[in-house]
Amino acid sequence: MQLDEIQAIFFQECEEGLATVEANLAEARDAAPDPETINTIFRAVHSIKGGAGAFGFDALQSFSHHLETVLDLLRTGERAPTPELIGLLFAAFDVLSDHVAAAQSGGPAPADAAVLERLEAVAHGSADAAPADAATAEDAGEPAEEPMDFDLDALLASIDLPGAPAAPQADWRVTFRPGRGAFDNGGDPLPLLREMEAMGGRVVALDQTQLPLLDALAVDECWIGWTFMLPAAVSRDDIEAIFDFVADSCTLVIARADEAEPEPVPEPVAVATVPVAPVAPPPPPVAAAPVPVAVPATEDRNAAPSPTIRVELDKLDRLVNLVGELVITQAMLAQRLSLHGVGTIDELSDLDHLTRELQDSAMSIRAQPVKSVFNRVPRIIRELEAGTGKRVRLEVEGEMTEVDKTVVERIGEPLTHMIRNAVDHGLEMPDERVAIGKPAEGVVRLAAEHRSGRIVISVADDGKGIDLPRVRAKAVERGIIAPDANLSDEEIENLIFAPGFSTAATVSNISGRGVGMDVVRRNVQALGGRIGITSRFGKGSTFTLTLPLTLAILDGMVVSVGGQTYVIPLAHIVESLRPQSGEVRGFGPDAGVLDVRGAYLPILSVGRLLGVAEACVEPTESVLVVVETDAGQAILMVDGIQDQRQVVVKSLEANYAPVPGLAGATVLGDGRVALILDVETLVQRHRGDSYRALAA
Repeated sequence: MQLDEIQAIFFQECEEGLATVEANLAEARDAAPDPETINTIFRAVHSIKGGAGAFGFDALQSFSHHLETVLDLLRTGERAPTPELIGLLFAAFDVLSDHVAAAQSGGPAPADAAVLERLEAVAHGSADAAPADAATAEDAGEPAEEPMDFDLDALLASIDLPGAPAAPQADWRVTFRPGRGAFDNGGDPLPLLREMEAMGGRVVALDQTQLPLLDALAVDECWIGWTFMLPAAVSRDDIEAIFDFVADSCTLVIARADEAEPEPVPEPVAVATVPVAPVAPPPPPVAAAPVPVAVPATEDRNAAPSPTIRVELDKLDRLVNLVGELVITQAMLAQRLSLHGVGTIDELSDLDHLTRELQDSAMSIRAQPVKSVFNRVPRIIRELEAGTGKRVRLEVEGEMTEVDKTVVERIGEPLTHMIRNAVDHGLEMPDERVAIGKPAEGVVRLAAEHRSGRIVISVADDGKGIDLPRVRAKAVERGIIAPDANLSDEEIENLIFAPGFSTAATVSNISGRGVGMDVVRRNVQALGGRIGITSRFGKGSTFTLTLPLTLAILDGMVVSVGGQTYVIPLAHIVESLRPQSGEVRGFGPDAGVLDVRGAYLPILSVGRLLGVAEACVEPTESVLVVVETDAGQAILMVDGIQDQRQVVVKSLEANYAPVPGLAGATVLGDGRVALILDVETLVQRHRGDSYRALAA
């Protein structure tokens, strides 16, 4: 395995470690942390520090070390987890994330002096870390016990007690022999030797007994061992910490220098291992003999984690593309057999079933929880609290909802804009909230769920909502709409997505430049999704993103409109029907409605909306497809239904250009290209046209 590959695995491990740290810090903030929570945070930071040292990321290693020192004081009970200290750990976590990003990109290290100074203050005894008993006495109104003004250890040392021998302070003797295949796992022993040297250690013996003759020497294997002497002042924990990541694949003996020399431990039997990053412990050696002073195990060896494998995204993309081509080929085969008069055969049905299962399996490999995106939000909230002076409580739901990796990667920016908008424009200042009877702390709720074959992500706040008169006035002021424009409430709400629109009074690093929500809408539409708003003035607003679960394959109904062929996504379809004469009623100059089970639904002519010549204009001679959208149900009028099948989605934006009302294209079994309808956009466009026609 090349060094670059091992480094890439290290950064993946860093991402997982950072996610663990943030999640456990959130638990520590919300409730008194238990020892395991602190230990989990400590282990994650320690892993990042160890990997950073192995790869020479000095700035990352140094900062991790200072953070680790404070965490160690927490887990030993020398410092109390006060709200101030937890807040400092959050700030340190943000800087640590920046250090990891800088190391990964090769950019300059972030400014960390201010946070380092605070960490140093805590490490050397600041007010944040006051003993719990002293704080309790002070809170109870009792005078805290005065600290002793003399050094008790020095006083005892000055007393000469006859017949009492001085306690020996023997140095540490550390015998270390790396496993034969240490280099296969990126386990270069040199950084470990340097760490012992930095602690004041010196080499007193070199074990070359296993070194073979030159003709049998393999340069990529470890053959020698070392014996170090370290000062007695060094703690055993510090020594053991050096070997945390290699303890299971090496011979390691830690003993006091005055103890008997332990029996030599035989070289572990070589086993085949999968190369992993240096920050992850390698598999345990086979038949390793016990050592006199064992490093305590930190994991249950009997617990068998689910096996995983890291695969390059390009390989997954190729797999998904091949499955898509297989779906097209299977459809072509079915079409060809149908043209030759061959009906349904068992083998063809089996092929269709297996193709669908293969497609589902391939897509599930690419699926990822949206948690990876949601995990960024707490830091954004903290930064906004510091920048605005507002108090915000974040509520998260559905973070394990899975969606295609491509969608996960591309919703980060829209989500960031929505969160910033909710805090900056939505929530009031604490004193304002208290004055109107609300809690001083505002709430931002982030949720994700699967709905009708799509993923729905919502960002809701309990702030002041959208002030429609103010939004309209700002739009007129900026020339976005004419002063006499007749707009519905929904259309006024959607003005916030217009380029250049902003209601901020001043320009800041958070808002006011008129860019943000228009970027959100463009990015969401590029994913084949849509964004909606619901707002109640004085109560709050909810922004809803509706996105496809996957950008590759969907089930659809193939329909004809004029001389064109279109696909309606099956997730939107409720039913199809043919109306009888007199059942369709006029509504406006060119619109009609149909009573469907007691509800009058608008009829949308797909031909008229997309400008298709020779499309049928008479509802009673057409097929009406009832569809479900976020705005409610509506009816799409098409000339006829051809088929229902699974189709492979091809991006119009990547291969041609974005077209309003169309979500993509596909290749049918007979080789024809069919366009996929964006049902939500068509319904919204129809509603806007109808309202303006009635208002005129």
